[in-house]
Amino acid sequence: MKYKFPQDLFTDVRIEDYKSAAFYVKNGEVESNSEVTITGAMIRIFDGKMWYTAETNDIESIQTKIDELALLAKPNPNILKNKIIKNYSVNNQTIRVFNNKNDLRKPTRQDRESIVWDYYNKCVDKKIKEIKANHASFYYSSKIKYYYNSKGTSIEQDYQRANIHVGFEIVVDGVNYWAFKTLNEFEFEKLKGREKEFLEERDRTLDYAKNGVPVEPGEYTCVLAPAVTAVFTHESFGHKSESDFMLNDKTLQKEWVLGKKVANEKVSIIDEGDGLYHGYCPYDDEGNKKQKVFLIKDGILTGRLHDAKSAAILKEKPTGNARAQDSDNTPLVRMTNTFMDAGTDDPQDIIKGVKDGIYVYDWNYGTGQSTFTIQPKKCYRIRDGKICEPLRVNVVTGNVFKTLFDIDAVGNDLEFFSGTCGKGSQSIPTATGGPTIRVKKLTIN
Repeated sequence: MKYKFPQDLFTDVRIEDYKSAAFYVKNGEVESNSEVTITGAMIRIFDGKMWYTAETNDIESIQTKIDELALLAKPNPNILKNKIIKNYSVNNQTIRVFNNKNDLRKPTRQDRESIVWDYYNKCVDKKIKEIKANHASFYYSSKIKYYYNSKGTSIEQDYQRANIHVGFEIVVDGVNYWAFKTLNEFEFEKLKGREKEFLEERDRTLDYAKNGVPVEPGEYTCVLAPAVTAVFTHESFGHKSESDFMLNDKTLQKEWVLGKKVANEKVSIIDEGDGLYHGYCPYDDEGNKKQKVFLIKDGILTGRLHDAKSAAILKEKPTGNARAQDSDNTPLVRMTNTFMDAGTDDPQDIIKGVKDGIYVYDWNYGTGQSTFTIQPKKCYRIRDGKICEPLRVNVVTGNVFKTLFDIDAVGNDLEFFSGTCGKGSQSIPTATGGPTIRVKKLTIN
């Protein structure tokens, strides 16, 4: 064992070797150019009643921190029988998937600057008078994580992500519109040569700004594009599945009884960490292996997300969803890659089946608990099964459970989208996913 752990106490150590870099250009001028390197550790000791924690950026001091915390705790010969500690499984594994030619730490500062300027120069068109500002940026972060505990677990795993972002400020009739797109990848080379995707987003937004008409508020049959299905899944249902929310809420516990039908039988929602998307998390920050969890399976509530504590209290199994932003924070129950699974319906047939409705193409933000709200970025009218003129829609709202039952078509076009999720002042990388779906009735304003 790497460290000497005190007897009759539970101890764990999380170490993170973190590097990041960012380069940002606006209107042809460099706005920022930064690099960050941090190595940090969190040490925790549990005596069955209280957690004692310490943080340090001096890795050589970890053993000293362990010894100091042990003096504060009360030895407990039965600590391994504690219902929380019993949920810490013993695992020994090294998973390094980014330590070869794809390691994002290898591209130089010049490489990072060059890719941004290349996108900026290819995407900026000064002839388009409606575009008043342009920007482009690159960002990457890389972590090598180590986890050890006194039960014998030793885990080493790595994680990285990078993105290219290009945005345009468009002004039409005194109204500002932002056209922007972010490409997220795990490899530097996969970010190159994709300016067409940015130009398509720019031109679509320009058309929307010039030709969009106000929607008449009311209730409509809506077709949600994969990106919108993804945010609905994450915000409206994914967070409700994080079980720490219900630990002190008896009403929520009674409402969320496993085995209850909560959606149309076409609907299945999954959270899994092994898929190489931005929520990639083979082991969580308690050393537990991430499980594939069917939150909803064929319309039935079948699971929820747990850390060791929530699983013990609710008398369920841990799912490997304890995640911390960094070594300065303690783990919380968090999603990983959360998605509505693909169905069997053809997306074109889903749209063809709508006589009069609205196609919600993408979104600015989404929130949701019992009632969800999505602010769309672009919507289009559907008439006689065809996508027609762009519509200006302020919000799309609905009741979560009613909407889950009102989904009557699920496409076979599952897509994943990268992002970050905030909870308890911590922000972590996640992925959301979903296919094209049709909802019988949503409120449009």
